Amino acid sequence: MKIGFIGTGSMGTVLIESFIRSGALQPSSVMASNRSRDKVERLAAQYPGLTAADSNKQVASACSTVFLCVRPLVFKTVIDEIKSCVKPDTTVISITSPVLLKHLESSLPCKVAKVIPSITNGVLSGAALCIYGERMSDQDRAALEWLVGMIGKPVRVSEQFTRVASDISSCGPAFLAYFVQKLVDAAVEVAGLPREEATRLAADMVLGTGKLLNEGGFTPETLRRRVAVPGGIIEAGLELMERELDTTFVRLLQATHAKYDEDVEKVEQQFYGQIVE
Repeated sequence: MKIGFIGTGSMGTVLIESFIRSGALQPSSVMASNRSRDKVERLAAQYPGLTAADSNKQVASACSTVFLCVRPLVFKTVIDEIKSCVKPDTTVISITSPVLLKHLESSLPCKVAKVIPSITNGVLSGAALCIYGERMSDQDRAALEWLVGMIGKPVRVSEQFTRVASDISSCGPAFLAYFVQKLVDAAVEVAGLPREEATRLAADMVLGTGKLLNEGGFTPETLRRRVAVPGGIIEAGLELMERELDTTFVRLLQATHAKYDEDVEKVEQQFYGQIVE
């Protein structure tokens, strides 16, 4: 049984490398294609046994499960290319949120699902969102979640919550990294702490905080209350953040949702030639 990957950009490569590193897949079980063949050939050289396919059709014909790791506006072109090659028992998996299950199910004669990964899956951690089409049986879902579970925590979500869940699990690492970057910048500017040391301290802090929230029995609110002594230094900092960041995260999600709606509209136009409500 081969698992196929169409698209070996950033997330496609993360998935391939993570599945191999975790032991979920052997390189000989992986076939990949990419618009730029050089990228696939580099992966094949790095992981002997991995098959660098000559075309997307080859991947779709040879693999029982195919991950589509391409940009939203490329999906229609790729699907039109492979739809005659997939079999009814093939599972095609999208890793992008603006391409909806209805787009996939109306265009492909096979089982379809969505898995929204996170960069954290690259270190075999974090969540991976799982959304299933109607043709996926309970056995199909269990098999996919076993595979995904080797590189992270599979979390089933309704498609209507895909965007906001992705904001946390997939976009969140970038948002959190931005916060960490700004905290490090401030430590360097205000106190002259060497940047390397500040970065190391911040990274250890993020790791430890994650463990407290996952394993230590804390919620974000209880952790904040436990650390912040009334009238103390931390409370002074939190009061400033409360004033300055009051609506920041609401506006952040509004911005990501607006871009998502824009992308969905463009995808709708490609699949149907018009916007479908």
